[in-house]
Amino acid sequence: MASQHVTLSQKDRKAFQDLLSCYELKQLARGRKVADQILKKYPDHGETMCMKGLILVHLGQRDEGIKLIRDGMRKDLTSHICWHVWALVQKGEHKYEEALKSYSQALRFDKDNFNIIRETSVLQTQTRAYEALVESRLHMLRLRPFVRTHWIGLAVAYFLSGNLEEANRVLGQFQNFLREAPAYDVEYSELLLFHVRVLEDLGELQSAVTFLDNKAKDRHIVDRTAIHTCRARILSKLRSTNPETPQAAEWGTQAESEWRALLDLNSDCSDYYRAFLANRGIDLDNLTEESRRSALQVLAEFSVQYPKAYAPRRLALAISQGDDFKDLVKPYIEAALNKGVPSLFCDVKMLYTDSFKCQMIQDVVEDLRASLAASQASSASEPAQYLWTLYFLAQHYSFLRAYGKAVDILHVAMEHTPTLPELYMTKARVLKRAGDPYGAVRAMDEARQLDGQDRFINTKSGKYRLRAGMVDEAEEILGLFTRKGAPSPGADLLEMQALHYLREAGDAHQHNGKLNLALKKYYAVQKVFQSFREDQYDFHQYSLRKTILLPYTDMLKWEDQVHCHPAYIHAAVSAARIWIELYDDPSLGKSLQPSTDTLTEATKKALSKAKKAAHRGHDPSQDSQDAANKKVAAHQSEDKGLDAPLPKDDDPEGVKMVLADDPLDRAAKFLETLKEFGKQSMDVCCVSFDVALRRKKYLQAAQALMRAHSVDAQHPELHLRIVQFSKTVSLLSESTPVSVVSVLQDTLATLKPQEVTLEAFNSQYLQLYLASPSAILACAKVSRILGASAAEAESLLFTAITDAVELVVEDAVHILSYLQRLKSPRAEEFRIACDKKFELSTVFRSSEEQANLRQCCLAAEKEDADAVETP
Repeated sequence: MASQHVTLSQKDRKAFQDLLSCYELKQLARGRKVADQILKKYPDHGETMCMKGLILVHLGQRDEGIKLIRDGMRKDLTSHICWHVWALVQKGEHKYEEALKSYSQALRFDKDNFNIIRETSVLQTQTRAYEALVESRLHMLRLRPFVRTHWIGLAVAYFLSGNLEEANRVLGQFQNFLREAPAYDVEYSELLLFHVRVLEDLGELQSAVTFLDNKAKDRHIVDRTAIHTCRARILSKLRSTNPETPQAAEWGTQAESEWRALLDLNSDCSDYYRAFLANRGIDLDNLTEESRRSALQVLAEFSVQYPKAYAPRRLALAISQGDDFKDLVKPYIEAALNKGVPSLFCDVKMLYTDSFKCQMIQDVVEDLRASLAASQASSASEPAQYLWTLYFLAQHYSFLRAYGKAVDILHVAMEHTPTLPELYMTKARVLKRAGDPYGAVRAMDEARQLDGQDRFINTKSGKYRLRAGMVDEAEEILGLFTRKGAPSPGADLLEMQALHYLREAGDAHQHNGKLNLALKKYYAVQKVFQSFREDQYDFHQYSLRKTILLPYTDMLKWEDQVHCHPAYIHAAVSAARIWIELYDDPSLGKSLQPSTDTLTEATKKALSKAKKAAHRGHDPSQDSQDAANKKVAAHQSEDKGLDAPLPKDDDPEGVKMVLADDPLDRAAKFLETLKEFGKQSMDVCCVSFDVALRRKKYLQAAQALMRAHSVDAQHPELHLRIVQFSKTVSLLSESTPVSVVSVLQDTLATLKPQEVTLEAFNSQYLQLYLASPSAILACAKVSRILGASAAEAESLLFTAITDAVELVVEDAVHILSYLQRLKSPRAEEFRIACDKKFELSTVFRSSEEQANLRQCCLAAEKEDADAVETP
């Protein structure tokens, strides 16, 4: 339809202005009447149609309103009001890129409209279009040069775009523009600290120090800790970047004084000690014997100066070696155990990467245990120190995978003090690592009963139940601390964005074979991170108005890297693996559909009632929620806002999802968000390859392999996929473009010597990693791909049980799972062998035995609960 502009009479133009005023004042009912009056006279006036549609959206009539807006835009495509209205609707639906395009169209027809320019600048920040943001902020400043926020916004825009020179110039002009700079003003202080950061990043370190000193002297910067931190950091940079200048020694002395002032404020901040030593030219990550001795001497002095601080003594343990470590570690551990510090093991376990230090810690604590045990017999020892010594040793041996020894020590500790929850929690952790999930649940529940009001222990109990596949029982425990009015504990935890719950619940459902429910949880994680992106929108204007610039710019950097979060990576990889599984075996999705044969009569009637209600457009499960919404709406104004309502979930069980006909496309879409952030994750690289290979996107598969090769060139999963890729390339049809084949062959040449056959390649890899169970499993899979018999693969897998291989429970479970997928007749033999090898483990018991263990676990919990309720 051709665009047409309808001209209103002078009287009706005044009515249209009244309509705009009604919208701005939120007089929506009156505005709707005014719009109807105009449209009655001018039914094709596009701007009025759009404004009425916008009002309808605010009033809750969203579909009708959007339809009217679309019709109005068709009537007048040259109106900035129409484009502005459409941009508001798109912004409410969180379609920021599309909203930005609409605002750009609006500016074509009214380039000096301040409101549109302001909204455009916010969207440009949201979408990280920083170059365009500079132009918008410049335009705003030209239109209103006497507004403080516009100067600040332009400086921040230059800073974000990387133009630090212009950011510095704008900040300087703004400060000259102020007739009288306020003293003791927090917002102005934050602006000055931002200016210091700009000068520092620009490399003008001397100017930054001078500027900071002058503003601090005039009481314009009020954050004393920030002053010390900035001065110390900049002076240290000056000394290190200009070591030959005459002022280098003075800068170093001043920086040292500032770091000491910071240590007086917080003597347990290890970063301050590292910076203090770095200022003296001592890099703790690259030590020589001379610098090591100097560092230990400095830390010893600080340990005397700050006797209650742990950080200097802890750093000394990290950098000391040999006899120095022996002299330091014994008093450190004995003092902590005597004081009863529960977190001592967490404090020192990072030292275990050094086998000498690990053995030395063990010797010290074992000697202390022996002396305390002897003293216990004569009642000459402090019982608490003996208890915490046992607690430490249990964690120590658990970390070293000596699970039986750890459990024995814990039993001794429990006999000594049977009411300490930490002992039972540690026992649960040991049993979990040893492969006894139900025993771990039982031990954690014992800890929970000792302190039923401890939220942390209850959360841990729920988490352990999830890891044992007991989803309903876990929600029962987690429901003790969730909102009572929530539909379910899981729904409340989703609303609270509890990533630990969503991740564990997804893994539990996947372990139980309920792929539909697992996918729902993983996609719930994705929605949480989408909300992180949307929540930053309101801060773009707020942070400039309140002048909280340094936290604001740090937040933007954090948001840009938010998909690096382990929970998001785990959800994306796990969801993609499920989609691959559903693609490889479509019958899995169909098997997850509920069968009417197994339903009770009551359930059948409920389903029938739900289907009839859905056919009439009504969902009975929403009745209670709708009633609650009506109560809330009764207390709200008529304005329902532009935000799109949350869509009703018509697939709460995820059954429709697993029946989707595009599983690989869905997997690729989820993984697309990790394109830049998962480059250092082997799991992301491998699953990206798996998806691309099945989609026949061979160049993407090659790219994923190259990324995996850069992460770990000898990883077993990479070895397997190199062979898969080589086989696929060798079978490509002649219709494949020559340029593509050339790139694929070049990739293979980088990953595998061309003259080596795949059989030899696999054999050589196995010879290199004979003691690695994951490598054995990968080689067995490769042998099957290359046509080896099932018996040969089975023989290879059984070598993992020999004493020469460092087999752990997780790797044994993976090997058993592969044998079961192969329907190997020797799978049961491998299970029995693993059951004997791992004495504390129960994951290798038969299915009947595991079902009994689960029932025993539930029965024991019920008995304990009844005992608690009984007076």
